Amino acid sequence: MHRKRQAIRDHSAEANLFARRATIAFVIVVAMLGIVLNNLYSLQVTQYEDYQTRSNGNRIKVLPVAPNRGLIYDRNGILLAENRPVFSLEVIPEQVKDIDKTLSELTSLMGITNDELERFQSTLKGTRRFKPVALRTQLSEEEVALFSASKHKFPGVQIEARLARYYPYKDTLTHALGYVARINKRDLQKLVEAGQEDNYAATHDIGKLGIEKYHEELLHGEVGYQQVEVNNQGRIIRVLNVDPPTPGKDIVLNLDLELQLEAQRIIEGIRGAIVVTDVKTGGVLALYSNPSYDPNLFVHGISSKNYSALLNSPDRPLINRATQGQYPPASTVKPHLGLLGLEEGIITKDYTIVDNGRYQLPNVSHTWRDWRSWGHGNVNVSKAIEVSCDTFYYDLAYKLGIDKISEAMYEFGFGDFTGIDLYEESDANMPSRGWKRARFNQPWYVGDTIPVGIGQSYWTTTPVQLTHSVNALINRGERYIPQIIRGYKNPDSTVDLIPLKSLRPIEIKNQENLDVILNAMHDVVSGEEGGARTAFADTNYDSAGKTGTAQLFTVGQNEKYDATKIDERLRDNAMYVGFAPFNDPEISVTVVLENVGGGSKNAAPVARQIMDFYFRDRVFDVASTQSNKDADSKNQPNYSHQHQESVSSGH
Repeated sequence: MHRKRQAIRDHSAEANLFARRATIAFVIVVAMLGIVLNNLYSLQVTQYEDYQTRSNGNRIKVLPVAPNRGLIYDRNGILLAENRPVFSLEVIPEQVKDIDKTLSELTSLMGITNDELERFQSTLKGTRRFKPVALRTQLSEEEVALFSASKHKFPGVQIEARLARYYPYKDTLTHALGYVARINKRDLQKLVEAGQEDNYAATHDIGKLGIEKYHEELLHGEVGYQQVEVNNQGRIIRVLNVDPPTPGKDIVLNLDLELQLEAQRIIEGIRGAIVVTDVKTGGVLALYSNPSYDPNLFVHGISSKNYSALLNSPDRPLINRATQGQYPPASTVKPHLGLLGLEEGIITKDYTIVDNGRYQLPNVSHTWRDWRSWGHGNVNVSKAIEVSCDTFYYDLAYKLGIDKISEAMYEFGFGDFTGIDLYEESDANMPSRGWKRARFNQPWYVGDTIPVGIGQSYWTTTPVQLTHSVNALINRGERYIPQIIRGYKNPDSTVDLIPLKSLRPIEIKNQENLDVILNAMHDVVSGEEGGARTAFADTNYDSAGKTGTAQLFTVGQNEKYDATKIDERLRDNAMYVGFAPFNDPEISVTVVLENVGGGSKNAAPVARQIMDFYFRDRVFDVASTQSNKDADSKNQPNYSHQHQESVSSGH
């Protein structure tokens, strides 16, 4: 067998082939290296700043820091609203893979209640996914330790330490201070509309009612920021830079805590309100509405059970009776109407009627009755205020007419907001022709005007509104807006006072007319037949005022009012407005007590206790004031009365 001849290797050709292949490989390697170097140059030089920013974004985070909320003090420096440290269990939704499973496991571990779960789910719907949502607030030390031991099992769940609002005096100041609570979807929408969303980036709570809401901008402060370095799990390793937040301003109120506590003590168990103001400034010294409730319940989220109990209570504790309660002013407005009659020339200080206990319009069968069935005999405007004669004011209202009454009483603030620094205020109602047409599509009848003369019919007022109107009388037409806030507290404990706020003064044509009215209010307290003379007997100060009994239940023409036969909540309200000292007024007091009966018997003694407390350490020369009054009384005409009996508890 022949073998194939092997070809002689061409070493030269092989060498050339290898050289070509090596050259191509070298070119490819150089090209790839060039690409790599070019990319390195691009990353390290050309796009350095961009990638440095991205790198820092993964390693460094900018976190908002919530400012400390400003504290609230009373006028004597007593702390009324403070901040206390609390721990809360919070969930960041976007960091939790299976939120239902996480909640189930947390419930087993921490004993999360159904109310807490419902509140969490409700809050979750109105919160952005990257923001933490509280599952449980006010964790105990044991609960903090329990969760910390199992934290690795719950990514996206954390314990947050923060300061929370606390109200040490609980229900004593609720309707004045209000409270803060969790920011909800509606609050967030308002912040967005106001351009304040960024300032609340780290804030959990916002003012919901009272001073906390009205002065939210002052109390909240300005948000701060901190740069932190985090690891791959998002945990903070160190703080790189801090731009501290600006804490909210500490504010000082006109409220006197001791006076507020006294008001609460006096009307415990009675539905009603007490308002005490500084006559010369409009500063609110006490504003108490009863019943009240503990605002701390709302700070961390009130349970459905507790909220339903408050909401459905027939005593309506959620209503601020001092600013929202609408009551017929009754006889407390007789001084205002008396002044109007004098100013308009409808009556004079000597104008007299004969009161036989009844009043009728010409050619009208309906009879309006006086609270004293046999009447008061000869009565002028001064006596009508002292003994609270209804008949005199029926006649005066008829002669004035509703147009003059409604216009003048609106000047005194009836039917309008007082401007007090609380959003929770009603303007109540000052009736007029236009109002009745709009409300009932009916004309105004003359018969509608008659009960307006004694503060009844469609006329309603709030206690703070009534206070505002009486202060205008005392200040001879000057009108200071009721103001709860007094000023701001500086770090050195000095207080920058807020300027007084006032409205356009009421024009008094003849100051002597006002003297007649104020002296008559003095007679209510110190006159021989004054409705409040018993309540204010033997005080160490001299005061003036006016009682009132607001009728809520219509009694038939031939029927007699009998409280025992009427539902408790339809019985008369007791009213009183007063001020002291008479010659140099410092405070005014308004008392409204629901369904307890006559103002003389029930409201006036409450006002006496408030004034006694306020003037407890003061000594006055009451004898001098009384001698001046006696001298003035010599110039007054004598009155003959059909009956010389004590004024009943009705007025």
